Amino acid sequence: MSVDGSAAARPQVDSGSVEQLVRRQLSDSLGGRRGLAEAIVPTLGFTITWITTRHLELSLAIGGGAALLMLAVRIVQRSSVKYVLNAALGIGIAAIFALRSGNAEDAFLPGIIYNAVYFVVLAGTALARWPMVGFMIGSVTGDPTAWHRDPQVVRLCGVLTWLLALPCALRVAVYYPLWAAGEAGWLGIAKIVLGWPLQIAALSAMVFLLGRNHTPLQPAPTRDQTEAPDGTATLS
Repeated sequence: MSVDGSAAARPQVDSGSVEQLVRRQLSDSLGGRRGLAEAIVPTLGFTITWITTRHLELSLAIGGGAALLMLAVRIVQRSSVKYVLNAALGIGIAAIFALRSGNAEDAFLPGIIYNAVYFVVLAGTALARWPMVGFMIGSVTGDPTAWHRDPQVVRLCGVLTWLLALPCALRVAVYYPLWAAGEAGWLGIAKIVLGWPLQIAALSAMVFLLGRNHTPLQPAPTRDQTEAPDGTATLS
């Protein structure tokens, strides 16, 4: 997808298609197997401890301690800490909610709110035909809105955005009744099952869709184009 401005003023895009570009961005967002483990381990530690001890402070300490330990390992190895920082921040916010109320299930309330808001935002952008995934492409091409001039790209990004939104809706539909019933143990299990496994399933569907590699990174026809006598479009 070309954008206005000099080549020196924008990043170079070496992907041959929109599909390749989005696959690359999604792969980076996962963080590999280690990134997945860092997202799951704190919740796993909290859930197992709560189910076996029913001790809120100890459960939060185990979950938070696991996150801090993984963060320390990352720092010692001088590797990227962004994935484990997300986990540490998540368990920190969960602890604030749970300790303020004294209810273990409230540790999962921030996740319910986050998924609800994220679904509304993603669904809203898709319905407005400015799907969020399109801005992912724009962040790489150097023009946040140039992709919107190509109807094929808009259509593709709309489908991909819905695939990201639906897991959020499913999580809220499962988490909220468990939270209302005070089932912290089942909430922890549900969060593990509907966390990265569900996200990977959604991303796998996206990869399957993106595997066709048929949407080129080229600008859509504009008003400046004219039609040649043989019916082909040419630039005026």
